[in-house]
Amino acid sequence: MDSLVFLCARRVVAQRPLPTLPSHLYPVLFQVAFLDGRPLVLRDLVATWPFPELNLWRLLGRRKLLRDHSCTDCVQAVIQGVVDQLRQEPDERSRHSSLRVLDMTRLSHSVSGCTPTGLTIWFSQNALAKACMEVSKHQPESQRRGSKWPKGCSGAATAAAAPQPPGVDVHTDLRVNEMSYEILCNTLQAGAASPLRLKCRELQAGHVSASEIVTLLESLDPCCLRTVELWNTWGLTGLLVILPHLSRFPELRSLKLHYIDVDVQHLTPESTMRIRSVARQLGMLPGLRELKLRSSKLSGNLQQILCNLQAPLESLELGYCSLVPDDLAFLSQSFHAPALKKLDLTGNNVYQGLLEPLQLLLEETSASLLHLDLSNCDMADSQLEALLPALRRCSRLRFLRLFGNSLSTAAIKDLLQKTLELPDLHLVVFPYPRDCYKEPLPENNWDCGTDDELLAAATVEFSQILANSLRTDLIWTYNPYGHKDLEYFSL
Repeated sequence: MDSLVFLCARRVVAQRPLPTLPSHLYPVLFQVAFLDGRPLVLRDLVATWPFPELNLWRLLGRRKLLRDHSCTDCVQAVIQGVVDQLRQEPDERSRHSSLRVLDMTRLSHSVSGCTPTGLTIWFSQNALAKACMEVSKHQPESQRRGSKWPKGCSGAATAAAAPQPPGVDVHTDLRVNEMSYEILCNTLQAGAASPLRLKCRELQAGHVSASEIVTLLESLDPCCLRTVELWNTWGLTGLLVILPHLSRFPELRSLKLHYIDVDVQHLTPESTMRIRSVARQLGMLPGLRELKLRSSKLSGNLQQILCNLQAPLESLELGYCSLVPDDLAFLSQSFHAPALKKLDLTGNNVYQGLLEPLQLLLEETSASLLHLDLSNCDMADSQLEALLPALRRCSRLRFLRLFGNSLSTAAIKDLLQKTLELPDLHLVVFPYPRDCYKEPLPENNWDCGTDDELLAAATVEFSQILANSLRTDLIWTYNPYGHKDLEYFSL
């Protein structure tokens, strides 16, 4: 139920122009205008925002207002409100607005089903790029009218050496591909000394060349970037072009690399040397705390890749990396193990000799581990039973994912009963019990999906155990898509 203040704010935003308002009402008026889809009111509010920062996530994401409706018009209005403010004379701006930072990060964590995540990110990114170019084009005219903005500087390096002009920094997450590369590159370079400046927090890039990624990195503010995610289509050679340029970002905490294709079965002296070079470059990132090596053939090479890191990792994702026992044995004996908060071993076959080193690894991480993903690891009941003692020692565990393993209802029930003692456990994603599948037809050698009645009965039984144990806070679900993984920065 909405509060009285919220209801009164709804009456206020129904009129335009808005009356003169006290500053403490701006946040709730912004929320109501966004929820009710009033872009013109939002534009007016942003143009006269009385606080130094406007953070969309804090205002909207926590109330889940971004989930309620398609929000592209409202996002556009927020951006245009900043442009309106910047096109005012400096003295007029200082009287009517205090805004210095617009934070548009985390949109991907909060957008609605009506507006797909990717659409919202691409839309806001394109709208920001156009706004930056628009403000940049009007900058010379403002300078001629006596603006305090310094005369034109070009490029991030020059802008870093010169004083920043008064304006608004837009903190945002950027996605780059062959379609968006040119406009983003031009925007970052032209806007380095502009009053509207993009400050990238997370950079995701794929389907562009290694040299183009380097050009983008050279255009980014070194003090803001904390996450880089790359879909690697260039192999180790291209990766070695990019990695040296990451050392200029002191706040970089997370590096996510997909598809490092190494033929570990036939290593050549050249590929061995490149792996060592990758390790050396990773060692040049002292702030690195999360490393993701998804779908990369690392069999037997994990130690070589991690050996130069200066500080222990707190999040390590090794999904579908064809790990061998030596990899997990190394990890369990390394200084990373007691620091790990998140461990993702999705798609690594436990049957292939990984069970014993995995037991040891879980014991070594038990004091710190919060998030464990063992989905699609080809585990059967006997493997889960063997892992249970180590799992029960993970006293701080919050999230456990076991989807895609061949477990029976009895094994899942046993897991539930034995992990109820873990006080922080909040979410368990279990697989469809193998005894809840329909029998295959005689003429076909595949199953025909789940038996809905058997699955419902198993779910009711699990829910009853939770209710009887007074653990209704603990979510047990077979839906792998209903809950997003915890990102490293929220652990």
